[in-house]
Amino acid sequence: MVSHSIGGDWRTKEFFAVGEAKMVTNAVVVTVIVALITCGSWRVNADEGRLSVKMTLVGNASAIGAFCLDGSLPAYHLHRGFGAGARNWLLQFEIFIIGTASSLGIVMEPHLQGILCFTMGGQKIWEAIIQDLLPKGLGQARKALLSGCSAGGLSSFLHCDSFKTYLPTNASVKCLSDAGFFLDERDISLNHTMRFFYKGLVSLQEVEKNLNKNCTSSLYFPELCIFPQYTLKYITTPFFILNSAYDVFQFHHALVPPSADPRGVWSRCKQDPSKCRPNQINILQGLRRDMLLALGSFFNSSTRGGMFINSCFAHCQSETQNTWFGVDSPRIHNKTIAETVGDWYFSRRLTNKEIDCAYPCGTNCHNLIQ
Repeated sequence: MVSHSIGGDWRTKEFFAVGEAKMVTNAVVVTVIVALITCGSWRVNADEGRLSVKMTLVGNASAIGAFCLDGSLPAYHLHRGFGAGARNWLLQFEIFIIGTASSLGIVMEPHLQGILCFTMGGQKIWEAIIQDLLPKGLGQARKALLSGCSAGGLSSFLHCDSFKTYLPTNASVKCLSDAGFFLDERDISLNHTMRFFYKGLVSLQEVEKNLNKNCTSSLYFPELCIFPQYTLKYITTPFFILNSAYDVFQFHHALVPPSADPRGVWSRCKQDPSKCRPNQINILQGLRRDMLLALGSFFNSSTRGGMFINSCFAHCQSETQNTWFGVDSPRIHNKTIAETVGDWYFSRRLTNKEIDCAYPCGTNCHNLIQ
């Protein structure tokens, strides 16, 4: 993960991740593992100028039964901050879950050198890592931003309010999700592919007891509260949502999963949006419409929230400088993601919600083709 500053002002960041770590000026970097755990040596590409951070195993995790599926201990990567930013933390989840398959619904692709192991006790691992970090400075944090990409972005939704309870009452705590706004969307064959996938995940990991209680008490199917669209209105901590309206993961695995397209009618469209037929574009516009409808209340009512919803075919846009704050980074109203997040974080503007017009009008998109 490449580190960077938020809007150019953030002096020190401490940070959780399950994977690579974002380089941040004067940063404390923490790599935290909740659903997928890096259980081996961790390396990054030196050619990209990335920061290499030693792994810290959570030795006391065994006391509460916080283990990976293979029995190994959870771990994180911590890079200490200094100076004026020593008490400012950036905590980043990086959880890579690629595809859905089998009754467990998980296909994992190792993006790092090391072992990615799926844990049955994600909540326990989260608690073990937080408890390990509190005496290392997190308990005296002045500012903290909890963020994550993809499944890590979903974790930001699920842990945001509870994370705040660990910190001093006068700490400034905010949360950000990148590509984590997974929709409870029917696929093109009208099946609830993603709903059944997440329902199985909730059951397998016994997640329901850890979901937002206000949300679960309001729904006939409480397991649906794992979807951000149902729990978002109950989150009280300031939140920023970064997402593509045509999120590639949701396009390929929720809207048009292989099970709904056995003849590969969508193959060319998946490889290149410009090859999509008019009826396929209409379906993709429906995905965008449903995302904006799900975000409607947040857009209209949240006074402390922010968003950047662009029209790129992408997934995770805060991870690289090219999409975060590069010369040709995606823009909405001539603002980059970094500028929009920075304006929100530092309260530089009254409103920090940017929504792009529909495809094909996305500006400077770095489309992700899988």
